[in-house]
Amino acid sequence: MKVCYISSFYPPLVFGGAEIYVQRISEKLVQQDHEVVVVTTNSKISVKPVIEKRNGVKIYRIHPINIYSIYNTLSKPDIIKPIWYMIDLLNIHSYIIIKNILMKEKPDIVHVHNFKGFSFAFDAVKSHNLPLMFTMHDYFLECIKENLFRSCYTICQSPPLLCRSYIELQRYLKDNKPDIVTAPCQFVIDKLKNDGFFEKTRTTKLPLGIELGNNKKIEKEYEIIDILFAGRLNIYKGVHILINAFRQIKYKNIHLHIVGEGKEMEELKKIAEHNPDITFYGFVSENMLIELYKKANIAVVPSIWYETFGIVIIESFKFSTPVIASNIGGFPELVENGYNGFLFEAGNTDELKKILENLIENPQELKRLNDNAFESVKKYSMEEHTKKLMRLYEELLKQKSKGVQ
Repeated sequence: MKVCYISSFYPPLVFGGAEIYVQRISEKLVQQDHEVVVVTTNSKISVKPVIEKRNGVKIYRIHPINIYSIYNTLSKPDIIKPIWYMIDLLNIHSYIIIKNILMKEKPDIVHVHNFKGFSFAFDAVKSHNLPLMFTMHDYFLECIKENLFRSCYTICQSPPLLCRSYIELQRYLKDNKPDIVTAPCQFVIDKLKNDGFFEKTRTTKLPLGIELGNNKKIEKEYEIIDILFAGRLNIYKGVHILINAFRQIKYKNIHLHIVGEGKEMEELKKIAEHNPDITFYGFVSENMLIELYKKANIAVVPSIWYETFGIVIIESFKFSTPVIASNIGGFPELVENGYNGFLFEAGNTDELKKILENLIENPQELKRLNDNAFESVKKYSMEEHTKKLMRLYEELLKQKSKGVQ
């Protein structure tokens, strides 16, 4: 089977988990003797696509014409960003290039992931009458910031007029064009459907997967309770809530490890007040992160926005580490309260502190959670994920061959 993935970004240019997933699944399919083509953006200005091959995957890197590069979005003033997004919504340049690539490559199926920079990709695919799958990794259809998070640090429940216009246009341009829509959690599907997207389109939950290999249960030490956060240090990740909860814990046999970078780093260090039991690592190598997962007794994921999945949760499970997570977004679909971790009200520092203190007081309870976390990860293997994905591809191809939409 020949599959074409369309993704805003692709390694080594990484801004989030979606592009890492696209790389992993692309290389996995190549290992299984499928042919994979990836269409993504290019950080360098180029009139024509730049073609390369990495680990057997053929990659087309495109630089869509716009007022600035997609890679410079964060550094641009908010006043000009709506112009960029309106051009992207109607970008004929990227439409023509993607359409020509599809004509040349003739894939059996096209799978769109994040499409910022490629808003006309859906139309380019349908112009060739190719089977189209779309995976929702975020809320870009409803929010140009992708996370439904207001600048006042609350979730957007009632979008302003400009945002409502954007949503209506996205609905008009994208709705019912994919043959099937997937998401890593049911929460995302329900949210988008409740907001009027893909009401007539087949949707299905498809959790992401990770490589398990010959994974073995990790035996933990409990003299010092090591607590781990791994992720971007942005306000909506809720790291400040974790630090505040940690500082209020009455026990001293604890240490908080904070891994990741982001614009809130310095502010978070101020909140920590040079506490010797809190370590900021910044960006670390994969091997270093694995060692921290193995060492950790507890991982905490305190996000205050609607997370769509939580790779860090299943990676924690892989290393026998239970997770305390905000009861928000897709997290409750991964963390079973009292089995492989605990859920707490998003933003509730006191509740998080009480859960942590209870586990510190009860190492036997913590050991039970460690064991259950290890068992939980087995259903999130990349092998199992790939099998489910290929079944969806095959079903879609059969539907197309029979003329069923």
